[in-house]
Amino acid sequence: MTDQLLDCAGRYADAHADRTGVATTPIDGLVILRETAPSMLQYAVSKPLVALVLQGRKRVTMGNQTFDFGAGESLLITTDVPTVSQITKASRVLPHYSLVLGLDPITIAGLVGEIGLVPFEADRPVRVDPTEAEVADAAFRLLRLLDRPRALAVLGPQLSRELHYWLLSGRHGGAIRTLGVTGSHAQRVARAVTMLRARYAEPVKVETLAEAAGMSLSAFHVHFRSITSLSPLQFQKQLRLIEARRRMLALGEAISDAAYGVGYESVPQFTREYGRMFGLPPARDVRQARTQVNAA
Repeated sequence: MTDQLLDCAGRYADAHADRTGVATTPIDGLVILRETAPSMLQYAVSKPLVALVLQGRKRVTMGNQTFDFGAGESLLITTDVPTVSQITKASRVLPHYSLVLGLDPITIAGLVGEIGLVPFEADRPVRVDPTEAEVADAAFRLLRLLDRPRALAVLGPQLSRELHYWLLSGRHGGAIRTLGVTGSHAQRVARAVTMLRARYAEPVKVETLAEAAGMSLSAFHVHFRSITSLSPLQFQKQLRLIEARRRMLALGEAISDAAYGVGYESVPQFTREYGRMFGLPPARDVRQARTQVNAA
């Protein structure tokens, strides 16, 4: 089944991947990634997702944890966390392919209500495990519908729900369940994260975030850090810096424009904090990243 899934995903990605290696699909929340060479470091604050590596290898770092994984393994991220990722094994002959599905809390909540109690884990927002056969099978049957739009319109939602079911029923279930439990700490913190994502360029008081989460200030600080590995201020800072880097690389914005555009009032402060996060000052980092892209 894994070989069939690889063949199906590879053919679609080869035909539809854009210049960044992303092949979007008409299936809500599902993309296929394709890389023909090892990539540079990619910084993001990832949303809850599961990524099935079908060929090649990848490395993901969160905080002081590093995960190296390859074909036949899956990466699970169950909350909004800052990650640094890199494709470590890929070539034109054997590209890296991975299937990435954004986890849908509404679907998960409905399934949790039907399945009932399952083991509950909330202490590991990022993990890597072997891809289970049922997950690969459901993913393959879903991808087979990509070139059959009429069938996809009717059967796609059912197969996407089935894929969530097998994820929830398998070894990842205890962690995924946190996304579907109304009033859980994960759900409450997610409300604050949504506010930070929408207002990352504005000053946002921690009291406002705690109120959005429905928590006391002290409880909010504890649970926000335990779930995201960062304080609210650090989280917002990373959102700003990642967006500024994207603007400079993708849109060609000047350093000062990117800094002010994401909420900084001082370019020197932006430069210092950028260097601490990315390892180089903005001008050198952008120049080096563009050189790597052009070489690739």
